Amino acid sequence: MSKSSLYGLTLEQLTGWLEERGHRKFRAAQVWDWLYRKRVTDFAAMTDVNADCLALLEEHFVLKTMEEHVKQESVDGTIKFLFKLQDGNLIETVLMRHKFGLSVCVTTQVGCNIGCSFCASGLLKKSRDLSAGEIVEQIMKAQLHLDQAGEGDKVSHIVVMGIGEPFDNMTNLINFLTVVKDHKGLAIGARHITVSTSGLADKIYAFTDMNTGVNLAVSLHAPNNELRTKIMVINRAYPLEKLMPAIDYYLEKTRRRITLEYILLKDVNDGREQALELVELIGEGDRKSLVNVNLIPYNPVDEHSQYQRSEQESIKAFYDVMKKNGVSVSVRLEHGTDIDAACGQLRSKQLKKSAG
Repeated sequence: MSKSSLYGLTLEQLTGWLEERGHRKFRAAQVWDWLYRKRVTDFAAMTDVNADCLALLEEHFVLKTMEEHVKQESVDGTIKFLFKLQDGNLIETVLMRHKFGLSVCVTTQVGCNIGCSFCASGLLKKSRDLSAGEIVEQIMKAQLHLDQAGEGDKVSHIVVMGIGEPFDNMTNLINFLTVVKDHKGLAIGARHITVSTSGLADKIYAFTDMNTGVNLAVSLHAPNNELRTKIMVINRAYPLEKLMPAIDYYLEKTRRRITLEYILLKDVNDGREQALELVELIGEGDRKSLVNVNLIPYNPVDEHSQYQRSEQESIKAFYDVMKKNGVSVSVRLEHGTDIDAACGQLRSKQLKKSAG
């Protein structure tokens, strides 16, 4: 019998599971405290939980579903982890230091089927979804790294922007969000969590109706269908005529800001013409007042040599067009540029080494 990760259960699910097996409700609270407040990694360390309960948990669950395979540390404090899962697959997780706190970028799938033509994550097709426990454990691994440093630092922010399309793994994504937000555990506030999607319009509607309270980011990367389809094949299924109304629905229902992510590719989507098209696409009303365009300098990928990083002058010019037309815009602060910065790049390199 294969065991699943205990991190994959919400407190409510853990409580129900234990009660069904004859244990009192407070046992779940005890276990939860050991997991997320004391952060033990062995059932035997849960010293105030009775032996029968611990034996039951150990029979059905594990606390370790991955091991550190590679760790890269940047001069700016960014740490990229490559974890090996129980089935031998590799995933990436990134710990970043900001002025506002410590952020972890998590992966939701092994590989990616979205197929963006500039992205290292899609070099290897999706083989499976990660379980909720495997996603939570990425946060725990990063936090345990901080604990071992002994400086009292805690993960304060989460971005679900790693390998894979989070909305293509919706059930496990929602369980993950429920676990990390729980005020009796990690207590990471919803407004400190951002989920990024490549633009699955139907899932944006569903996610909006779930009212999770977390932030939403949409990978746009082009202001018209022709260009977006060229660099993001997902646009064939969800063209702008479908995507933008879904974004409008989110804005209307939540009254929350949304981020449109826009990777700048030299001589592809970084010209004044594309900037003006993007201004027109955003238009007026809620989109203009609640949308923020996040311009992202491109991290070149060897396998996608047709794409190059935009010049600083082009980035500034694009930014200025947004600003002059009243669109909220920012340029993403880069992290880990001296290591394998592009999402999926470290994993791809390691798999090549193994194959070679």
